[in-house]
Amino acid sequence: MKYLAAYLLLVQGGNAAPAAADIKKVVESVGVEAEDARIQALLTSLEGKGSLEEVIAEGEKKLATVPVAGAAPAGGAAAAGGEAEAKEEEKEEEKEESDDDMGMGLFD
Repeated sequence: MKYLAAYLLLVQGGNAAPAAADIKKVVESVGVEAEDARIQALLTSLEGKGSLEEVIAEGEKKLATVPVAGAAPAGGAAAAGGEAEAKEEEKEEEKEESDDDMGMGLFD
């Protein structure tokens, strides 16, 4: 991810086709050791795919097909179960609060 971020920073800065040395320089400028193999893998994966805008547009198309919501839970039974759980949690909290005090302070 850091290599992609460096690549994107370089493109936004006006370097239309950042080289491995450019990416390495950006990554190392923030005190992180750069891995040449990962930089090469990034550049290889972007090779021949056109401009950055085209790559992003292609990714947006792919993301548009991903489902984002799951099935809704059943209404009545879940609500009743939730109330019972809330009452149990409330009782537990009361017990915990009464155990915490014990008549003395932390710094006494």
